[in-house]
This record gives sequence, structure tokens and C-alpha cells, in this order.
Amino acid sequence: MYGTIMRAKLKPGQKEAYQRWGQEQESQLTQSPATGFVSMEVAFEDKDPNRVVSIIRFKDKDSYVKNANAPKTNDNYNQMIKFFEGPPEWIDVNYVAFQGEPLKAYMAGPQAESRR
Repeated sequence: MYGTIMRAKLKPGQKEAYQRWGQEQESQLTQSPATGFVSMEVAFEDKDPNRVVSIIRFKDKDSYVKNANAPKTNDNYNQMIKFFEGPPEWIDVNYVAFQGEPLKAYMAGPQAESRR
């Protein structure tokens, strides 16, 4: 499995708008299983609730690169960075192990509760 970890600082007052935008994008990812998309997690840091961290996973590096180079991904990126104070930090990773239970909707907080 391959993916990326994104970390960015939201502009003041943009947290809720960013979350709404993210929920709209979620359906596009899950409706295209041919892309190799596996999962995505979004979290906000305790120290700074305006700092967002996203972990995005694909079945392999080829799927990740294909998605990264897709025009729609570039359009989504250009929409996303409007919420940020500056460019996000990206850390591309090759997964070698997983332990624990997969994330379930009830684990994702109040936003997930409203989508059930």
C-alpha cells in the first residue's frame, strides 16, 4: 500500500467550510474504485485546532501517481489550498505494516455521526 500524509494550517475561520468541502469531495473518491483509492483520514491537531492532518492511502504507488497526475486531482488541490494559510506539507509513504482495527464511522467524531 502507498499513500501520503498532508499537514496544513487553515486560515482563521475556515475549519467548518473546509470540513464541508471535504465531505463533498469524499463521495467522488469512493465512487471511483478503479482509481486504487483505499482510504482517507482527516484529523485536527490538539495543540492547534486549525492545523489539519490527512492520511490518504492507495493500493500501490502506481495508483497514487496516476491519481496525483489526474486533472481532477489538480482541480481539487487548487480548491483545497484556498482554505490554507500556505502550501501544505506532503510526506509520501510506503506502508509496510498495519495493526489495529480499521477506522469506522463512529470513530470519526460528530461529523461522521451526522452522515450515518
